[in-house]
Amino acid sequence: MNGIIDTHAHYDNERYNDDRNDVIRALPQNGVEMIINVGCDIKTSKASVKLADAFPHVYASVGFHPHYVKNLTEKNLPEILTLCEHKKAVAFGEIGLDFFHNFSPQETQRYWFKRLLEILPALELPAIIHSRDANNEVFAAIENSAVRNGVIHAFSGDADLARAYLEMGFHIGIGGVVTFKKADSLKEVVAAVPLDKILLETDCPYLAPEPFRGKRNESAYLSYVAKKIAKIKGVSVEDVCAQTNINAKKLFKMGGTSNDQEKN
Repeated sequence: MNGIIDTHAHYDNERYNDDRNDVIRALPQNGVEMIINVGCDIKTSKASVKLADAFPHVYASVGFHPHYVKNLTEKNLPEILTLCEHKKAVAFGEIGLDFFHNFSPQETQRYWFKRLLEILPALELPAIIHSRDANNEVFAAIENSAVRNGVIHAFSGDADLARAYLEMGFHIGIGGVVTFKKADSLKEVVAAVPLDKILLETDCPYLAPEPFRGKRNESAYLSYVAKKIAKIKGVSVEDVCAQTNINAKKLFKMGGTSNDQEKN
């Protein structure tokens, strides 16, 4: 099997405090070629960049998750934008709306999602979009922006919405949920979306696939996601890993491509 690329991880999470470096260091031996550690605020974005500096197979995304925009001010933006200039910062996010938890007021979420979408094109980075219980508003906000490049993380819409995002230029992020027995809608999405528009992701430590559901997730478990996608689409696991790797490297410019060279 080809090495897997995990395009969405949170190894800065406290659940890895006891063995973080060992887990990350072992990823290549466990079949994981690269990961993107995704920031959710300034602290975690800094942590993501630090991990990218420490490990050659780790890249970083910088952003503000909707949970934390209640603490965001215009004064914070220069620091975030500076982190985006790091040579291994390959995406902006995760940003978006989360109307399930509502840890930040919805109006605050709407304001900052629109604001961050406004500054994103100048960064020349793809977006990592978070959308939970807000599919229509997230789509409308992106449609009304100039952002046409990125991934809809942990996609939770139907096949029609997925197709609309594809037409807009986005990729679809697929993780452990697709292995769940009742995830019929997501399996329909995987069947409908061309393989060259799918990205593999864990969202670890969350959303571990079967048979690890409820446990701490790790990038090595993506092999179970790849197997499920292969079964749904009637292709080999090797084909899934190879194509999704191509997708990730092209979108995020990872692995010694122009992104590293231009920022040196």
